[in-house]
Amino acid sequence: MHARRALEAASAVVRSARSVGAGDGGELRVACAQSLTVSLLAPVIQRWHTDRQQVAITLRESADAAELLGWLDDLTADVVLMPGPVSERYVSTAVTEEEIVLTTSADHPLASVGTVRIEDLDGVALVHFAQDNGLSDWLDHVLARHGVRTKVVMRTSITSAVPQLAAAGLGVAVTPVSAVSAGLPASVRPFTPRWTRQLVAVTPTLADPLAAQFVAHLARRGVRPPDDVTRQLTRDRGGRGR
Repeated sequence: MHARRALEAASAVVRSARSVGAGDGGELRVACAQSLTVSLLAPVIQRWHTDRQQVAITLRESADAAELLGWLDDLTADVVLMPGPVSERYVSTAVTEEEIVLTTSADHPLASVGTVRIEDLDGVALVHFAQDNGLSDWLDHVLARHGVRTKVVMRTSITSAVPQLAAAGLGVAVTPVSAVSAGLPASVRPFTPRWTRQLVAVTPTLADPLAAQFVAHLARRGVRPPDDVTRQLTRDRGGRGR
């Protein structure tokens, strides 16, 4: 009896190891930039929970690139989804690109412009990111490169709160489109020329089969903004005026 139980246990261990090696089971520890949870990760995780119930997925979020990569370094994350580029000491795989958009209240002067140039932001009141959010330095560098000076009216660490505060009339917001929630009572405008950022999946070494399959699913899915946001961007991308 004991011998049979031991053999059954050993067989189960072998089956589990084979399942993990083939990418059919195991644990996947995912980390991502804060704004990407709902727009990109959630639909993929939901599908995996339905189709791959033998895979346990955990998720951590951060707005700090250094913290995200630190989770790879201390081996507490298997794959990180974040804006690129990243250091060559990591293995990164391009997943998709994401558009950068402007959000304003419906009565803001820029709300009536079809597409916006970065230079149009000179002198405007801006809802900005707090310094602990990696998007803060990123946006400052882009604006400085274009010689644009804004008037920062407030800062917040929560990426998705920035367009919400702009919609309330506190200023304009420049964010990845993934930060703009469905049904937001605001004007969402594309930039001209089209402004995007690259999203990458980062692993400490070549991804194992499970992580590789997850990354491939993310790439197929891409970032899909809410329908109402997509309609605004598609309608207004054709020109500067209406």
